[in-house]
Amino acid sequence: MSWRDPILAGIQAGIPQAGPASVHIDLTNGCNAACVTCWDHSPLLASPRSAEWKRRRMPLDRFREIVADLAGMRSVRHVVLSGMGEPFTHPNVYEMIDEIKQQGWELTVITNLVAADPDRMGGIDQLLVGVQGVTPDSYSAFHPGWTEQHFFKMCATLRRLSRSGTRVRHVQVINRDTAPEVPEMVQFAKSFGADRVNYKLASLHSGTEGTAITEEQRAQLLEEWIPRARESATQLGVQTNLSLFERQVASGGRATAPIESIGCYMGYVFSRITVDEDVLFCCNVEVRVGSLRERSFSSWWTGPEWQALRDQVRRGSFFKGCDQCGKLEQNVKWGERVAKQVAEGAFEEFSA
Repeated sequence: MSWRDPILAGIQAGIPQAGPASVHIDLTNGCNAACVTCWDHSPLLASPRSAEWKRRRMPLDRFREIVADLAGMRSVRHVVLSGMGEPFTHPNVYEMIDEIKQQGWELTVITNLVAADPDRMGGIDQLLVGVQGVTPDSYSAFHPGWTEQHFFKMCATLRRLSRSGTRVRHVQVINRDTAPEVPEMVQFAKSFGADRVNYKLASLHSGTEGTAITEEQRAQLLEEWIPRARESATQLGVQTNLSLFERQVASGGRATAPIESIGCYMGYVFSRITVDEDVLFCCNVEVRVGSLRERSFSSWWTGPEWQALRDQVRRGSFFKGCDQCGKLEQNVKWGERVAKQVAEGAFEEFSA
């Protein structure tokens, strides 16, 4: 990526020179699972979401209007379809996939796969599959109410996808139930032809804290399980983010992201739109820019409200929840791009 890229130029200037490169659109709040670590559907939540909230989903016509607005910005290269629930439970999900592909954008869908129809997934460039365990026991512990039948259904779909040419990445959220299987997750990915394994230390709050890794498990991860996984990944040729995951584990305590040392670039490259049409600064629901019911996305992007948030982050003043950043890996990558430009003298000065 050249230093003349408008996104990098915007980071240098502190004011975006183009629209976002990537936009995450939530399709539904409803979910077919109840993962123990989930901020929205865990049975352990101290204040559960209401049934009315869980029924909300984005209407197809409104989705099309939002896509048209994003297309008019001429910057979007990549769209993520997901939700605070499971996108494949939305009745119009395959039509929505078609809308994205008609724009020529790269498409990623985040899913647990259980509700997906593998015969209708051909237009998806990448699937981020929340696997969460590689045995029926750990899978069922992570997904209360699900059984080995759900695990084997996911495995069957993964096997079909391995023959389809679709890029599949396994997402493994690590908590007390899944931590002992960290080394075996590499072999599991290899057996299903996964493009990569993304490990993520569970971010926990509001009642889910009890599912965190124990301090004994933290020590085992650092001393035994992560090194074994790294060795296996090298032998089998499986891509992982183990170095970043190790950094998360080593940070200790509640925090899972050393954001102060990494910096945040999401205000220039990314945004998320919720089912309720809230525009988020990043994936953090606590950092709301505004509502699409008041103004268009493109109007918010260039407005003073968004710029004030960018300026705040640029000063090193982060938001509630930034110490559990959900875009940690993306921030690391953008930080590396910025550092490269600084080293080559493309930026006279830069402060995150």
